[in-house]
Amino acid sequence: MTKSVFNIDKKLDYTKQPMFFGKDLQVQRYDNMKYPIFNKLFQQQLGYFWRPEEVSLQKDIADYKELNEQSKFIFTSNLKYQTMMDSVQGRGPALAFLPFVSIPELESCVIAWDFFENIHSHSYTYIIKNLYPNPSEVFDTIVTDEKIENRSTSITQTYDELINLGYKWQLKPDSVDMYELKKKLYLTLMTVNILEGLRFYVSFACSFAFGELKLLEGSAKILSLIARDESLHLSISQRIINNYRDNENDKIMNKVMRDTEKEVYKMYERGVNQEKRWATYLFSKGSMIGLSEKLLHQFVEYMANRRMKAIGLEPQYDQKTNPLPWVDHWLNSRSLQNAPQETEIESYVIGGIKQDVQKDQFKKFKL
Repeated sequence: MTKSVFNIDKKLDYTKQPMFFGKDLQVQRYDNMKYPIFNKLFQQQLGYFWRPEEVSLQKDIADYKELNEQSKFIFTSNLKYQTMMDSVQGRGPALAFLPFVSIPELESCVIAWDFFENIHSHSYTYIIKNLYPNPSEVFDTIVTDEKIENRSTSITQTYDELINLGYKWQLKPDSVDMYELKKKLYLTLMTVNILEGLRFYVSFACSFAFGELKLLEGSAKILSLIARDESLHLSISQRIINNYRDNENDKIMNKVMRDTEKEVYKMYERGVNQEKRWATYLFSKGSMIGLSEKLLHQFVEYMANRRMKAIGLEPQYDQKTNPLPWVDHWLNSRSLQNAPQETEIESYVIGGIKQDVQKDQFKKFKL
């Protein structure tokens, strides 16, 4: 099979195409869509556009210097982990999902998804370059940190398996079992669902706890914008999974979903346990005001229940209420002030004001 950037099939009907592994795309049209929800999610992403430089970190620089060693350890460890995960997500959707998408509304949605993940990576760099005298000391230790590596391996492995088998299918479709290919896709979707919906949330809670204490508020504001984006990206994976369950009528994928149900529950269990271990690691050198290891463990279970229920799975944990209700204020960034305040730079776009105006520039101007 030859892959084409533009399908010349004049009878191609997108409404009859599967979400993945269908015919190559042709005209990017959004008038007669199979799943309009993906176009709505694309439009919502566009409305969320932001830049990290819009948020001032001047107070954060002073705040970080005054933190005790335990608080610095918590903040830096989370920042390194978040940088690693969004480095994966900054290319994962484009490499693993985009080449196999068969409908234009999902194509544009995945493109925007990947773009925003790159904004997140730039945001972490912006924070690190401002708060640390030698940013390289932070970046260079990300890939050598065993705790971070252990958490990321299962995610990158699932991505890689789909990418490699998918590219093989594109070159020699007859050599690939479609059941195995769709199984790789489904498990990758589940991995991403757990990543976007669960694996960031211990780190988010810690960042927001600093903000609640009026410390590192600029960084907390940036993390709240990232959390808002991740919530929308979670919606994309949820919609894809639920479409396969309710709308696609894909017999192979239906069998995959039945066959892997126990495995998916185990994936969620691993995700929850890894988040709990991460919380234990963060507080191994001491606690911080407003948070504890126990509260974070309960928070992870609460979030896992919500995520499982959203994709038709049975919640597995006893934690039914949110033990950290104040986090909702930060996760719902629309409740935060958007007007320029202490944490925001007055000029909305850096460099957007022309500075090279000459003294006699308006000499000939008359009212």
